Amino acid sequence: MIRIKNLNMTYRSATTEHHAVRGVSLEIETGEFFTLLGPSGCGKTTLLRCVAGLEQPDTGSIEVGDELVYSSDDGLWTEPFNRDIGMVFQSYAIWPHMSVFDNVAFPLRQLKPRPSRTDIRERVMRALEQVQLDALADRPAPFLSGGQQQRLALARALVHEPKVLLLDEPLSNLDAKLRDEMRTELRDLVKALNLTTLFVTHEQIEALTMSDRIGVMQSGVIVQEGTPAEIYGKPSHAFVADFIGSSNFIKGRVSADERDTGGLITVETPIGQLKSRITDDFGSGDEVVVVIRPECITIGPDTAGNASIVEGKVSGMTFLGNLIDCAVDLGEQSLQVQLVPPATIEVGEAVTLCLPPDNCIAMRA
Repeated sequence: MIRIKNLNMTYRSATTEHHAVRGVSLEIETGEFFTLLGPSGCGKTTLLRCVAGLEQPDTGSIEVGDELVYSSDDGLWTEPFNRDIGMVFQSYAIWPHMSVFDNVAFPLRQLKPRPSRTDIRERVMRALEQVQLDALADRPAPFLSGGQQQRLALARALVHEPKVLLLDEPLSNLDAKLRDEMRTELRDLVKALNLTTLFVTHEQIEALTMSDRIGVMQSGVIVQEGTPAEIYGKPSHAFVADFIGSSNFIKGRVSADERDTGGLITVETPIGQLKSRITDDFGSGDEVVVVIRPECITIGPDTAGNASIVEGKVSGMTFLGNLIDCAVDLGEQSLQVQLVPPATIEVGEAVTLCLPPDNCIAMRA
């Protein structure tokens, strides 16, 4: 379990200061895989380093497991080596002059009192077996592949059986195919060990496929927190809709504050009236932006009978393998539409677009 309350962290220099974490409160349950997702500079790694004890916050409190490790109110600070955590860095931090075995054994040899040689060997080999490197125990660390080095760093973090695992973009140095494989292996391993895991990444696919819950960060604040399905399918913030996946943004104004029986509002936009779900309490005349994912727009007749209908012309098509990405011009507005191959439309063709109300979300402009 990790519990963070009202955490603030500011980096200061002689000429300026940067508020990296702004009043973040977060609770991660035992055994949960929680991901901090956001662009570079949003504060996600700083927050992780505060939990690890590598940065000392300005104010707030942090609990790791059942132990309070930092509290500005109580003047409490626990050194990193006394926190019950394991951490994998983005660079792996593998010692090149050591063997695979010695890299993993290093944390145990620093303990006081030091475990016996037999105990160290048993624990190291168990950790290596968990990451399928036990057959390479005697190999020099530089002779490992990128994926094997990532596993080695993970084994070293797990060897002392921590309650909490911290992962700072550990897959970013791998090639695309190996990264896909390691996502599954890493997720399965921490779940099998029932490890509370805090994972930092800027890769959307990693967050969506590995996490129990995601916290999307912007400018030092968690702007939305939820399951992968909630974050992707029900973004409550325009930044979240823009950062995760692809979205169309259509500016407009609420034409009436009366909700129909489905809880929808009508928005007047440059491409016509759109029925939309809402993320806030809007009134007539309020400026909003309607968000809809490209894969939610269909071309052709409205089979459901409740979609908003607009007319446009295909201005571009890009083949992406499993998808065809289309640009459709509607006067001043262009919409991105994704189709499954083989597509039967062509550039320049006039098309009818159907925008289902349940997939349109009206947000503050």
